Amino acid sequence: MPDYTIETTYHLPISRKRTYSADSAEAACHAAIKDGDRDEARNDHETPGETHVTGIWEGADAAYRSSAISVPSQFRGTTERKTGHFEILLGILKIVVSDAQAGGSTSADWMAKAAWAISRSESILAGAPDPHASVDLPKPHHVLAVLREDRVRAAVAAILEVDHDFGSLSPDAVTDEEIREACLTVVTVMDFSDQTGTAEFQAAMAALRRARRRRSV
Repeated sequence: MPDYTIETTYHLPISRKRTYSADSAEAACHAAIKDGDRDEARNDHETPGETHVTGIWEGADAAYRSSAISVPSQFRGTTERKTGHFEILLGILKIVVSDAQAGGSTSADWMAKAAWAISRSESILAGAPDPHASVDLPKPHHVLAVLREDRVRAAVAAILEVDHDFGSLSPDAVTDEEIREACLTVVTVMDFSDQTGTAEFQAAMAALRRARRRRSV
């Protein structure tokens, strides 16, 4: 059977106990974090971090003598796996929240990505391999316009000051629910395709000008 050289790593916590005079616990914590004096630091051998694989090479005694091969996901450090997965979870959560705020539903494709992300989270917590399906996150997108309910309410007051067709109706007579329903209706019926296309073209031209300036330096 073949030989493999495996590098495993674990981290020892280094603790320091020191008194700080401060106006609050938060200020004392800040002072402790900024304190670079490690004279009183001690290795905590009682609570070492998990042992995880940080390198694999084919062959005996082959560490750093040839190209390393990929470490299976279940043997990587849990903290490293959580950190990498956090960015994926955050990206998916932003999409779902944005859809909810706009009064729309999240696409089936994004729901599938969310289901995969949940499965991967459970795998990380269980120390199991990542699920086979991969997430192919789309390119970053940018919000072109935001319809804010508080600004709509301000517009209601401004309209009533100059438009008397609404009789004795006051701004307070318009409920939050009526404003929310009106916003959802406007978002549903308005077509911003022309404005979006114009913005995309202008952004493309601006990117080209930036690239030209960079290459001319």
